[in-house]
Amino acid sequence: MSQNPLLREIESTFRRTDLPELRSGDSVRVHTLIKEGDKERVQVFEGVVIGQHRGGSRASFTVRKISYGVGVERIFPLHTSRIEKIEVLSQGQVRRARLNYLRGLQGKAARIKTEETSSSSSSSSSSAPQAPAAAAPAAATPAS
Repeated sequence: MSQNPLLREIESTFRRTDLPELRSGDSVRVHTLIKEGDKERVQVFEGVVIGQHRGGSRASFTVRKISYGVGVERIFPLHTSRIEKIEVLSQGQVRRARLNYLRGLQGKAARIKTEETSSSSSSSSSSAPQAPAAAAPAAATPAS
């Protein structure tokens, strides 16, 4: 990205540093400030990240959720002050950068595999004691 150093320096002052690492397929909860009249409140939007657009201070990401059977997508600017915080609930294991195919799927078909961490899977399997297999009693043959 060939950008003038002066522009890069000005844009870097508007970037946020408290953002988590986001990837496509992650389930996130975005806390957004909503202004209603003269009051402000926090509204939570929870869904799956289906794509990201990089670009310095102009970066954005798209979150999709199903609300009452209708798919809802929302594009959030990444470095805006209207986002209070972003929580990553689970990391999805996907092989694409853009998950537009999720728009045509619903129900169980629209699920995304969650990425397992090696530390949690190895500790759970080693800490659980294995019970010895019980020998099945010999079945008596009926006399005929």
